[in-house]
Amino acid sequence: MPHSALESTVLLASDQAGVRTLTLNRPQARNALSLNLMQTLTEALVMAGADPGVKVVVLAAAGPVFCAGHDLKEMRSDPRQQAYQAVFSRCASLMKTIVRLPKPVIAKVHAMATAAGCQLVASCDLAVAADLASFATPGVNIGLFCSTPMVALSRVVGRKAAMDMLLTGRSVAADEALRMGLVNRVVPANQLDEVVTSMAEALAGKSSLTLAIGKEAFYRQLEMDLDAAYAYAGEVMTNNMMAADAAEGIDAFLGKRSPVWRGC
Repeated sequence: MPHSALESTVLLASDQAGVRTLTLNRPQARNALSLNLMQTLTEALVMAGADPGVKVVVLAAAGPVFCAGHDLKEMRSDPRQQAYQAVFSRCASLMKTIVRLPKPVIAKVHAMATAAGCQLVASCDLAVAADLASFATPGVNIGLFCSTPMVALSRVVGRKAAMDMLLTGRSVAADEALRMGLVNRVVPANQLDEVVTSMAEALAGKSSLTLAIGKEAFYRQLEMDLDAAYAYAGEVMTNNMMAADAAEGIDAFLGKRSPVWRGC
């Protein structure tokens, strides 16, 4: 059901079975990330993260384009350096909010995602794309290298693949994005809703505490060297073993029954 606190002309929100879907709703502007949309989406994500009834977040979009990146018209309307800094700062805050949210975020990509739109997909924990979707970081073609999208892109695909997209600006089809590791699955467009719903509901049925612990640990250990990563991960698993959900999950497995999660 819609949430009045999140009602907006630029972002729609709905809940079903522990899954909150946030839908970019600027189809007339190809869902370009205006300052307002970025701020609204960031706030909606924070609210979802704090809501115990929300287990998983799905990021979707309305209209023929998933997201065309930054709102260039808005950016050029105020050509001061401080204004540009504000745009990229707000964008960075949005992307970091996705990564640091204690709940899985799934991108449901039905169509083209370019520049900061591609960054949005790369920042999500999981991504499912329709077979007709495409991805690009084409800033180089207009004299503006996709440096901030590069941060997210270079953390999910190999260096050569990332540099290929960044230097050439070419569009990458969904099947190539899958091979790169930019998306997890590619499905026929008419199956996208069903597949994302199934994935989200499967995640929602797991221990929310365990997912939160695992997501935080995953991103933190990526920035460490091997010795530090193992030391950190060992501490995380030790602490995780002390949780009631870990005891319940192991006992349920050994007892051949379904676990009853408490989220603690």
